[in-house]
Amino acid sequence: MFVTFEGVDGSGKTTQARLLAERLDAEGRDVVATREPGGTPLGERVRELLLAGGDVTPWAEAALFAAARAELVARVIRPALERGADVVCDRYVDSSLAYQGIARGLGVDAVMALNQEPIGGLLPDRTFLLLLDPDQARARAVGLTGDADRIERDDLFVALDRAYRQLASLYPERLVPLDGSLSVEDVAEHVRRDLAGARR
Repeated sequence: MFVTFEGVDGSGKTTQARLLAERLDAEGRDVVATREPGGTPLGERVRELLLAGGDVTPWAEAALFAAARAELVARVIRPALERGADVVCDRYVDSSLAYQGIARGLGVDAVMALNQEPIGGLLPDRTFLLLLDPDQARARAVGLTGDADRIERDDLFVALDRAYRQLASLYPERLVPLDGSLSVEDVAEHVRRDLAGARR
C-alpha cells in the first residue's frame, strides 16, 4: 500500500507517519518511509530552499514542489511499490493542492494538472488527514522547532485548515480525516483500524 499523511505543521502527521512505518516494519513487512519535500538528494535541497529561503511566488513554489515530487516518485516511491513494499510518506501531492492550489489561490485543478506528469498518475491508496485547531497547530509547530520556517511565518494556518477540509470533501474516497487533538496512541489506533479494514 501507498499511504500518506497530511495536515498543517504541528498536526501530528510526522509522528503518525513514523509510528505506522515502525509498526509495519515490526510486522515483518518491507516498508519505505519518506517525506516531502525530501527523500532524495535533490528533494532535500529543494526542501532547504523552500523552507529557509526568501519570498517565492506561488507558481515558482508549486513548480519546485512538483520537481522534488517527480524525483521522489521516480527514484523511491514507484520502485518500492513495484517490488511489493509498503510506502509511507509524510506529505505528498495533497500538500500542493492545499498550500498552492487553495491557500495561495492557484486552483486545485491547475496544481493537479501541474503534478500529473511528475507523479505519473500515482496517487496514494490512503491519505490520513490530521485536523487540528489552527492556533493549537501553530503553537505546537513553533514549540517543536523554537522558530517558524518560511511557510509557517506566512501565517497560513487558518487558510490551510480550511483548504485541507475542502480537500477532504473533494476526495472522500481517499482522504480520511482524523482528529489531531486526540492522543498520539488514539490517532495511531484509528489509522491501524482503517488500514486493517482496507486490506480485507
